Amino acid sequence: MEIRELPREEWPAQLLEIPQPPKRLWLRGALPPEGTKLLTVVGSRAMTRYGQEACQKLITGLAGYPISIVSGLALGVDTCAHKAALAAGLHTLVLPGSGLDDNVLYPRSNRAFAKEILAAGGGMLAEYAPETPSHVRYFPERNRLMVGICDAVLVIEAGEKSGTLITARLASEYNRDLLCIPHRIGDPHSFGPHLFIRLGAALICEPLHILEALGIPPRETSSSCAPTDLEDVELAIWTMLEEPKTRDEILRTSTSLSTSAGAGEVLTALVALELRGLVREEFGAWHRA
Repeated sequence: MEIRELPREEWPAQLLEIPQPPKRLWLRGALPPEGTKLLTVVGSRAMTRYGQEACQKLITGLAGYPISIVSGLALGVDTCAHKAALAAGLHTLVLPGSGLDDNVLYPRSNRAFAKEILAAGGGMLAEYAPETPSHVRYFPERNRLMVGICDAVLVIEAGEKSGTLITARLASEYNRDLLCIPHRIGDPHSFGPHLFIRLGAALICEPLHILEALGIPPRETSSSCAPTDLEDVELAIWTMLEEPKTRDEILRTSTSLSTSAGAGEVLTALVALELRGLVREEFGAWHRA
């Protein structure tokens, strides 16, 4: 896909506001559509299973909203964020620590994936000439652009000596919202997120928290109409959960709603509804999702 130098009038406006704006910019693919909020996702290259699951869950929950996921194509969190964005149908923007030519993209193992991003309508942006190979000093330079271009920075995980800490600090300097997910106490990957949460970063536990930070109102959903494909017991439970109920309350009242359903069948139906995302348990009570 063609690489072109962006004329300044086409630059993302927020990059013109940072203390050290780039002198030149090259684009491959497409920038986010107008009106899109940009969420930069950063974290460790040595990604944990917990970090992967959290990253995928949060980004998946943003599907259908005008959000672009920005990251750097590195292994670990960057790759996970880009892949989750594609799976959710979101635009994603790559800012590599190199030029944009196929032969210089880093890491080499992600060059084929970079083409997938472009084929899906994503984009790649760099301040280095297209054939510029990656260099250790380019990555912190690139990170300032990742923060500068976005509306908020989401830190998935970062150890005590992680370069992600520098990127997160830039969010404060550039007046960007800093968002962090919580970890277990004692987890070495929790150092960065927990440090910044103590310093005032927003604690993120679900996609709704990200929407709030980006100023995007959640879609209104109607829970008054039952899906048309529910089995009898599932429909009985759905009807019952017009008001939240505990598991015991559901079991006690199920016989009056479905004469043939035993406890096992009721629990099976409840799990089926949960797997479809129609109901969920929160603070000991079940309610419609």
